Amino acid sequence: METDSGQDIPERGGRGQAGHVPVLLKEAIDFLAVQRGGTYLDATVGLGGHSLEIAKRLGAPGHLIGFDKDPKALQIAAEKLAIRPSSFAVREVPGEERSAKSDQRDWPTVTLIHGSFADLANSEQRTAYNGILADLGVSSMQLEDAARGFSFQAEGPLDMRMNPMSGSTAEQVVNRIDERELADVIYEFGEERRSRRIARAIVRSRPILTTKQLADVISAAARPMNAAEWRIHPATRTFQALRIFVNRELDDLKALLEAAPRVLKPGGRLVVISFHSLEDRIVKDALRAGKDKYFRLLTKKPVTASEEEIASNPRARSAKMRAAERL
Repeated sequence: METDSGQDIPERGGRGQAGHVPVLLKEAIDFLAVQRGGTYLDATVGLGGHSLEIAKRLGAPGHLIGFDKDPKALQIAAEKLAIRPSSFAVREVPGEERSAKSDQRDWPTVTLIHGSFADLANSEQRTAYNGILADLGVSSMQLEDAARGFSFQAEGPLDMRMNPMSGSTAEQVVNRIDERELADVIYEFGEERRSRRIARAIVRSRPILTTKQLADVISAAARPMNAAEWRIHPATRTFQALRIFVNRELDDLKALLEAAPRVLKPGGRLVVISFHSLEDRIVKDALRAGKDKYFRLLTKKPVTASEEEIASNPRARSAKMRAAERL
């Protein structure tokens, strides 16, 4: 989404870590219809904003499970959800799992898993959840940390990994894949019409090691030609494409949507908040394909943020939420 600084990047929440504001919070919780004592999955727990509201409604008999690729985000979420690090139970399958019951009397068991929600597609688990929430995109915390390499607003290493402990970095992608494949990545995941020109410029400028260096190369190769193109930075779509590619974001989303009918209980709710057309198209197509077979659609059109929410949190303007109920 277009931020105040002019970078058009999909984000999950605004105002950084201290003042994190979950997008479409009320709408998401309403569509989840959280049942006391139920089992719910926050597929992208992030800084824990949505998870906290789910946990408040579950009560002591309930169980909240949260996935995230980013260990720093999980640490922050654990503190918000009142899980003491000393009480964590750690497992390595499918990732690092931290589970504890808070000291609060009517608080659910909370399990945080360091890994991708795509792991659900590979599990044999069935009819486990009363509800699944997925809030997609990159968080403000990740964007604002220059060392993570997500943003070109401040110079940093070209990393872009949500899980900084595994996988290829954006630097490796930019400097190692051939020009044609790089152009295809930029076009497919960034919907960038000038992908071939940009890829050619990148290859000629190798090695590229920092976010600023990459942004400068792209800006020189793809200067805005009209007023509409001046609205966003020329590097915006390429940075989005690299981030999606590095983190396998669309593959993971497809895996979650494929697993949802199997792991949701009858009457269970699926709520997905997306931030760009690629994500929303995948969600829309999956729910429509499952209509009357697996799902009852709860949203004919995507739910968007109110004018009041956008005024208080401009990063909500690109959010689109779709919801369905398991038959």
